[in-house]
Amino acid sequence: MDAQEFRKDFLENVKAEAAATGEGSCAAFVGAMAQYLIEAEVLPDFTPSFYTSTTSTRKRYRVDGYVLDEFDYTMNLIIADYDGAEERTMGKAASSTNFQRLCVFVDQALNTRLYKEIEMSTPCADLIDLLRLEKERIRKYRLLIFTDADVSDTLKNLDNLDIGGIPAECQIWDIERLFRVCCSDLGRQNIEIDFREYIPEGIPCLEASSASTAEYNSYLCIIPGKVLADIYDKYGSQLLEGNVRSFLSTKVAVNKKIRETILKCPSMFFAYNNGVSATAMDVEIERSANGTHIVSARDFQIINGGQTTASLSNTRHKDKADLKGIYVQMKLTEIDESDMDRSTELVRNISRSSNSQNKVTDADFFSTHPFHVRMEQHSRRIFAPAEAGAQYETKWFYERAKGQFLQAQMRLTPAKKRQFLLQNPKSKVITKTDLAKVRNTWNEMPHIVSKGAQTNFMKFAELIDEAWTANDAQFNERYFTETVALVILFKHLEALIPKLPWYEQGYRANIVTYSLALLHMLIRKQFKDMELDLQSIWLRQSVPEILTSVLERISEQVFYKITDPNRPTINVTQWCKRDGCWKSVQEINLTLPAEFTNVLIGKAAVKAAEKEAKKDQKMLSETEAQVKVLEYSADQWKKLSAFAMQKRMVSPDENMALKYACQIPNKMPSGYQSQRLLALLERALSEGFKL
Repeated sequence: MDAQEFRKDFLENVKAEAAATGEGSCAAFVGAMAQYLIEAEVLPDFTPSFYTSTTSTRKRYRVDGYVLDEFDYTMNLIIADYDGAEERTMGKAASSTNFQRLCVFVDQALNTRLYKEIEMSTPCADLIDLLRLEKERIRKYRLLIFTDADVSDTLKNLDNLDIGGIPAECQIWDIERLFRVCCSDLGRQNIEIDFREYIPEGIPCLEASSASTAEYNSYLCIIPGKVLADIYDKYGSQLLEGNVRSFLSTKVAVNKKIRETILKCPSMFFAYNNGVSATAMDVEIERSANGTHIVSARDFQIINGGQTTASLSNTRHKDKADLKGIYVQMKLTEIDESDMDRSTELVRNISRSSNSQNKVTDADFFSTHPFHVRMEQHSRRIFAPAEAGAQYETKWFYERAKGQFLQAQMRLTPAKKRQFLLQNPKSKVITKTDLAKVRNTWNEMPHIVSKGAQTNFMKFAELIDEAWTANDAQFNERYFTETVALVILFKHLEALIPKLPWYEQGYRANIVTYSLALLHMLIRKQFKDMELDLQSIWLRQSVPEILTSVLERISEQVFYKITDPNRPTINVTQWCKRDGCWKSVQEINLTLPAEFTNVLIGKAAVKAAEKEAKKDQKMLSETEAQVKVLEYSADQWKKLSAFAMQKRMVSPDENMALKYACQIPNKMPSGYQSQRLLALLERALSEGFKL
């Protein structure tokens, strides 16, 4: 797939989404662009908030959506430049006009009576309320134009603006740029830093890795605190590796001890602070008479030391602290990117080890956690039943790493691509954040889902990590098909709500998650021995009429409840993030009709089916383990046996399994023994064993 094909597919999907929801092509375009940028970690989340008007002096202003990054207090404001028809180019005049309209909107929100004149309980009223509430804390605005035009070459470098004394960074996102980011091997926007912009010679360093290590190079550096703060000010939370950001977003961003050291004894900062660890895919080194210096780094990510970085920047900003004389030690690891799977695994292990002092769960790390791998395996293997009228079956494509779906099409011939898309339609792609959203909703946590993709996924990761450790067999084929059923239910309600008479073009995402969570609670309370038959939705690949009828009633009640004028928090979007909002929604008195039992199934039958599915998964896992064991020779297992015996790390069961493995192919370890062998191999590798 090239950029032109991506553009065509993207715009066709926008039209299809607009037709399905009835919310208009422009809104669908903005939503689709935002979703890609969330997955690529450019935006932490997105809230649609269309509003346009004219000032008393006839200046036009507009906004289409927003998100406040609560980690670095960057306010992202989005404006759409969407035509949907003709091919055109965006030049300086058009871009300047759009950026100016966002600036005028902020001015109107903060400095006029717009906040009193705008209709309450609308997404834009929430945005204005948020701007006024966080006025003193917002450190930077990021103004983004989403456009379907081609961007002129004259717009390669955009000047930053100023809004009320606060810097405003300008970005233009066209479809070609989206393609470059989302189809990169990383599936996210690269951060390329030229350190000479901050220090003429670059950052002084010592090489700390042996020449025999091909996978990485390591450097020990001393970086001025001012430079680290400057880089953070420019790139914000994008500088922090995603899982570190997710972890720190739940904590206090400014560490009190770090702040105290900066303010009271800056000369002791180097001695008191542990420093930062970072990774990069490409590091440029220059050697001179003055020593060795790092002059640039590509895909620079801080994987440990996020609080140090944020605290330097925040203390300088809030306390007007002088960072002169503050130095930070930095370990920078350059990763060999020739094998992306191997390099991703290496970054994961470095990140996990660097953060061993923090409670960061395994499930937070990248896309290689076995849960995601298993979901991917199920999605590639299981065919969904043919939908009404269709003569072929399709698959629900689980994208455990951003860009997998696009990259799967990159080298296909046109005929092969048509075949791939027929079997894996774009409408049936499930991302990690999709899965987390539907599962946490069904687990009755709509207030967590409403906190945004990043926070919600963090919570989901914690739950999955615990459940996987307890019994990974529960994440079987049935779990996957039921998850797909929940996705179908979610998408169905998303498309249904805009067509209902009470809907007022706002809070759809909140209404959907709260409605489905309430549905689950009502079933649990009113039909104690029954559950929603998710398998029947999977088999139908659609939602039964009675369920649609009930969801229409529930969603209307939810809408009026979350926008109740007497709610404790005026801002509806912020109110939906509170536990109190979920408690109030649970007070809705709604009785499910007797015929609703037609879409329910007895809990006893569900438990029996789950037991069988766990048994099947256990057998499948054991078979997969046997296949992996056979990837190693008998001599390699003999080598492991000698190492493990010397280290006294072998249990009697593992010793017996090793005896069989050492006789491959004449003898074969069982499935259970194969699992024990792989666990032993992993422990041995961590102890320094080399195959």
